[in-house]
Amino acid sequence: MDHKTKKVNIWDTYVTKKDGNIMHFDIVAPVEVKDESIIYNYVREYLKLKGQEGQTVSAKECRLCHIETLKPIWKVEIENKGYFVIEMEGCNG
Repeated sequence: MDHKTKKVNIWDTYVTKKDGNIMHFDIVAPVEVKDESIIYNYVREYLKLKGQEGQTVSAKECRLCHIETLKPIWKVEIENKGYFVIEMEGCNG
């Protein structure tokens, strides 16, 4: 990630879990990442970590919400793996 990058896109994501409940989380990625398929891959990677691999991920579940200023707590993870996840609800358990 370019150290000059100060803006990130927030992708609002709602995925139906295997038990039928909803996971709500945001994917934070550099504004330069405009390809939705890359964002969906980030969602799938996160879902796999949560034992929810195979769940549907498309524009219905994940859409660009807004642009925000990069926060220091997101920076290292974005530099290391390309994105950061803000867990909102239904992500643990």
